[in-house]
Amino acid sequence: MTDARFSDAAEGPLALRAETPEDLAVIAALVQDAVLPMSEISWEAKARRLALLVNRCRWEDLAQAEAEGRPFERVQSLLVVSDVTGIASTGIDRRDRDTVLSILDLSWEPGADGAGRLIVTLAGDGAIAASVECLSVDLRDVTRPYRAVSGRVPHHPD
Repeated sequence: MTDARFSDAAEGPLALRAETPEDLAVIAALVQDAVLPMSEISWEAKARRLALLVNRCRWEDLAQAEAEGRPFERVQSLLVVSDVTGIASTGIDRRDRDTVLSILDLSWEPGADGAGRLIVTLAGDGAIAASVECLSVDLRDVTRPYRAVSGRVPHHPD
């Protein structure tokens, strides 16, 4: 599949699907330190879908960028959780649409018969929990990569 937004790029957009906890660990690593305003979270109850438009670090390109002396890059990506039966949040004010959230991790809490909860852990002790019938998460880049404004790679103190 060719995406016109990436037609002149060396590589096409990242597109991944997680249907197992191991797959989810890969997506979790790629969205670590992603940021998004509350206004970019969409819960579509009728479609049973939770969508987050995130600004993420391009962790998958970091080593090559450093080796080539290129600046660190970010990209906007769409994180979609399917088969959602309900959502809940803690530690965030959902009414403040300008609040910027930072993703720390994605995790899976299995339930009965393949159902469970996908937990989006946020900085500042916040979390979004999506109750789902089965684990189904998609991550897809929706813009070309661009230079990180700060030019720095996020750093976590030990």
